Amino acid sequence: MQPGLSVVVHGPDPQGHLGELLDALSAEPYAEAEIVVAAVGDWARQQAERYAAQDSRMVVVPLPGSTGDGAARAAGADRATGRWLHFVHAKDGLPAGALRTVADRTAELAGSVDVLVVDHVRSTWGTSGAPSADGRFLARAGRRAAPLSDLPQLLRLTPVLGNRVIRADFWRSPEVSALLAEEGVPEDEAYTATALLLGAGEIACLDQVAYEIRELREQSLPPVTAAQRYALVEHYERLHRLLAERGTPEGPRAVLYDVMVRDLLRVFARSGMPEPVAREFFARASRAAVRWRPEHHRGPAGFEGIRRSLLEENAYTRYRAFQVANQKRRRAKSAVAAGRRQITAKLRDHRYRRALEEPVDPRLAVFSAYWNRGVACNPAAIAAKLAELAPHIHPVWVVSRDRAALLPPGTDHIVPGTRRYWDVMARAKYLVNNVNFPNSVVKRPDAIHLQTHHGTPLKRMGLDQVDFPAAAKGLDFDALLARVDKWDYSVSANSHSTRMWERAYPSHHTSLDHGYPRNDVFYSATAEDIRAVRERLGIAPGRRAILYAPTHRDYEAGWSPRLDLASLADRLGPDTVLLVRGHYFYGGAASPLTGLLRSGRVIDVSSYDPVEELSLAADVLITDYSSIMFDFANLNRPIVIYADDWETYAKTRGVYFDLMAQAPGQVARTQDELAAVLETDAWRNEAALKALGLFRRRFCEFDDGRAAERVVRRVFLGESEESLPPVVPVDERTPAPTPEEATA
Repeated sequence: MQPGLSVVVHGPDPQGHLGELLDALSAEPYAEAEIVVAAVGDWARQQAERYAAQDSRMVVVPLPGSTGDGAARAAGADRATGRWLHFVHAKDGLPAGALRTVADRTAELAGSVDVLVVDHVRSTWGTSGAPSADGRFLARAGRRAAPLSDLPQLLRLTPVLGNRVIRADFWRSPEVSALLAEEGVPEDEAYTATALLLGAGEIACLDQVAYEIRELREQSLPPVTAAQRYALVEHYERLHRLLAERGTPEGPRAVLYDVMVRDLLRVFARSGMPEPVAREFFARASRAAVRWRPEHHRGPAGFEGIRRSLLEENAYTRYRAFQVANQKRRRAKSAVAAGRRQITAKLRDHRYRRALEEPVDPRLAVFSAYWNRGVACNPAAIAAKLAELAPHIHPVWVVSRDRAALLPPGTDHIVPGTRRYWDVMARAKYLVNNVNFPNSVVKRPDAIHLQTHHGTPLKRMGLDQVDFPAAAKGLDFDALLARVDKWDYSVSANSHSTRMWERAYPSHHTSLDHGYPRNDVFYSATAEDIRAVRERLGIAPGRRAILYAPTHRDYEAGWSPRLDLASLADRLGPDTVLLVRGHYFYGGAASPLTGLLRSGRVIDVSSYDPVEELSLAADVLITDYSSIMFDFANLNRPIVIYADDWETYAKTRGVYFDLMAQAPGQVARTQDELAAVLETDAWRNEAALKALGLFRRRFCEFDDGRAAERVVRRVFLGESEESLPPVVPVDERTPAPTPEEATA
């Protein structure tokens, strides 16, 4: 039986949004629709195939990663069998109920209707589900179907295919093929969306939201070229030529003309084009404004009328002067206050500004980790490899005054706010951090900012915290983006992280899919190293060491223990030692753990660094939602998830995937369940090890022991991506020996 509606999902998986779209489609069990996913690239294909395996309505059309949007749409439409086609870009979304809403509306339309126009919402990095301006046009049109000549205001609708549902026979007709036949047009979604209205017989409207446009942050997209700016003018020229060829009455032509002039002036005013490009764009826009001005068209009065008159006259210099005058007027009100702030800022950072005038030192690198805590994490591993491969580059660590005494002997360091701090920060060629540097740090054009991160994201990060105020805690997202825009490189341990970083921190940075340098030790450590760590920790040979590393709860004012460690230690017996890494777990001399601490059955390792050594010493990891699980998985040792509050955590913090369904081993929801897992061999049985293997292949994708080398060669030595050591497949790696193997 032919389905009434085919949803054609098309494109790559930009910033990890495809999974959300397919989640929404899978969650709506409307059997009379077909879902065709024209998946561009391997990652989108793998995502789609995973969903298709669970949803019989879903068909996957795999396409090469170089496939453009127009070709992907066409490939998906060719495979679709429904009577109506709803094109949905992989970056966009469908609100709950949209599938049935659209299917029901199209089912009642007469055969003379070629296009159904629906309302939409718009989401950006900082807003979610903002209403469109299209609603008033759709409400005015009502539910009647009519030709465009009767509904010319529909040309003002946002020009995306997602808010047009198209009759399949019309899409495949020679008429539409002719509309899309011009060279380059199939990639132009805005042209296609508008041209379909111009070519349709009758158009119907649906005054209900059935599409979500996700607007990616401009700074995360490739820079717009001059040719693309000029193409916008040609876009409108093509549409006007189409109207002229069809002898379209003045009503639609006047509406399209107004839309064109408004859009061209908006782009000219806001895009910040270089002067030669801006002048040429203005000239082309002027010619189009004169050429296609309807005979009896009357322009608006006031400010907008002046702007349009200057455009039609091609009065570029006068238009710029007009702009400047208005900008001066707007700035005048705040000039005094702004001046005072500038004077204060100049007094505060005068020395820094002077240092910024000095040449960048190509032999100077600044490292920092965890808000200036010391030598740690990925920056530490990179610095160590730098000393080996590029000893001519001098590393300087940023460390807070109270932590300076804890640095390894001989570590060159600077304390924030000191004279040398500003001098070094101004002159350093390389800035390396696993968090962000302060807003006050200037990123010079010839400096290189390397963001290493400090974990694989399960919880929502960056801009994805907008909808989770308990996690964001008043975070200034504009300031965050200003810091993110300084990044040149972003280190990633797996494809999941790459896509989530691109989404949570949208900017022009280059992703280094090289693995986490801090995890190299999991492949280089020897049996002797493991025995030495366990000896330092006081773990007797033959005892099972369990590393318990819970994460922080944003919804709790302070830390409260999730486990009764005394009870658990008693139940597991004297042959098991608990390494507890977290906040102070009971506190005070009267703690019930006092006797266990003295006997060595519980060891507080909260202040022990580096944490990688704790992982090497452990036979098994217990955690809840901490990113340590992704790193520990490199060792191919058992992991147990203790998730007594998963639903609360997921709701308040926000997560990127369902850990309960994709855990790296056994999952316990109560302490009794956890103890039962650890008292038996369930913690390392066949099911647990199978889950670990799947998890490891997904999240240890790039970690093979040579991550630091790849980063140093790529960033500090300038070697090409192709010349770097290739990543060893997960199944071909040999991690460090287990404690049991180390003592054999």
